[in-house]
Amino acid sequence: MSTRNSLVRILSAPFRAASAKAAPVAAVVLLSLVAAGCTSPPLEEAVAAPGAAETGPAELDLPRIPWEGGSAYWKQFAKPQAAGWSDPGFFPIVIWYNGISSDAEAQYDKSLGFNSYIGMADTTPYSLFADNNMFWIGGKLNDGFTDSSKYWVGDFLDDETDGRFATAAEGQKYLEEQKAKYAGDGRFNYVNFSQIVIGQDMPAKDSEKYVNAYTDVASVDMYWYTVPFCSWDPMPVRYLVPVTQTNCRTASSYGKTMESLRQRDVTDGKLQSLWQFVEILNGGPGDDQPFVANVTAGQLQGAVMNSLIHEARGLVYFNQSLNGTCTGGSIVRQTQVDPKFCAAPQVAAAGEINNRIHDLAPVLNSQSYKYSFGPGLDTMLKAKDGYAYIFSMVDDALNPGARTFTLPAGISGKKVEVLYEDRTIDVAANNTFKDTFKAEYSYHIYKVKI
Repeated sequence: MSTRNSLVRILSAPFRAASAKAAPVAAVVLLSLVAAGCTSPPLEEAVAAPGAAETGPAELDLPRIPWEGGSAYWKQFAKPQAAGWSDPGFFPIVIWYNGISSDAEAQYDKSLGFNSYIGMADTTPYSLFADNNMFWIGGKLNDGFTDSSKYWVGDFLDDETDGRFATAAEGQKYLEEQKAKYAGDGRFNYVNFSQIVIGQDMPAKDSEKYVNAYTDVASVDMYWYTVPFCSWDPMPVRYLVPVTQTNCRTASSYGKTMESLRQRDVTDGKLQSLWQFVEILNGGPGDDQPFVANVTAGQLQGAVMNSLIHEARGLVYFNQSLNGTCTGGSIVRQTQVDPKFCAAPQVAAAGEINNRIHDLAPVLNSQSYKYSFGPGLDTMLKAKDGYAYIFSMVDDALNPGARTFTLPAGISGKKVEVLYEDRTIDVAANNTFKDTFKAEYSYHIYKVKI
């Protein structure tokens, strides 16, 4: 494992300091402190990717959000298409550096809802992916990986390139070279960025080029619950969608990351699939930075749900812990070996929400509607097969509690089913219902007949 330290990363990067492969240490760079104005066209003007049609006729008389196509997005890439990624029942959930050496290990990961890997020993047999219907995103590991390997679906161009080079031009030149190396191979290009690209201290033209010029999938890793960054006063980074110090360590910050990344993504007038990084335990830096905390099971699930509400199309889990009393290089695998391992509650929580995501994938892969259910709510509205689905959390993260939902016209159901909670809620005569959120990270998923 290697820990990458540079002034850029200390000021702006997410402290995801662990990696199973070493990366070049960037020259010490001071980013420009001149805020660059956002040149984004309206999101409504963005165009979908090839094949990204709406998922059938609208079931509600409401406008829809612009989108890249959900599962249909993968039809433009030969390998993901052949591997079933364009099936509406598929949702990518990736684990970062979690080696597999047997079918039993792959099946354990699969039982927790993971279906893809980034970071792996170069001795890993391709058969472990093919035999277990699991997917590889990265370079050629060994001779078992060929042009016909359909479970090799994506090319991982690199990690946090925006924070590892002396200038943006150098980082962009490197990504251009990486993109050219894989051109025409039928796989998608993926880059994970640091929080620099969603801040306002790098010139907007550079952030926009990073996000749009090289990738088919992009993400940002910023572990709001568990890095020292939120404790710094003042916080040194200004984001496109503001994150304040008072609610920095909340699930809402993960959704704001998605919103900021989408603002960068839309600037070229087309949309790509945006994913979210979430820590399984913590994203602390190791080294000389103070340990903050491990994410709790509830916080982990809240971070995932808020990312989904803000239209994350995939998840990547940071699977290492270099800080605190519960440490390890592969949290999931250590939990398999020792079910009493200190991170077992968090791994179980990841498995629970991952499998709920797979259960709801056909819904999640449909185009959302624009609608506000009322004040104090952070929601996503979808419809599938005659039912509306409402994914909900609180908007004011510091004030959980009771909330009132006003249903849109066209929904006639008199009872709301609360999925995974074994309860229902009556709809009042004025087409409203009420529910309570116990914590800022609490979420509810409702299903009601249209």
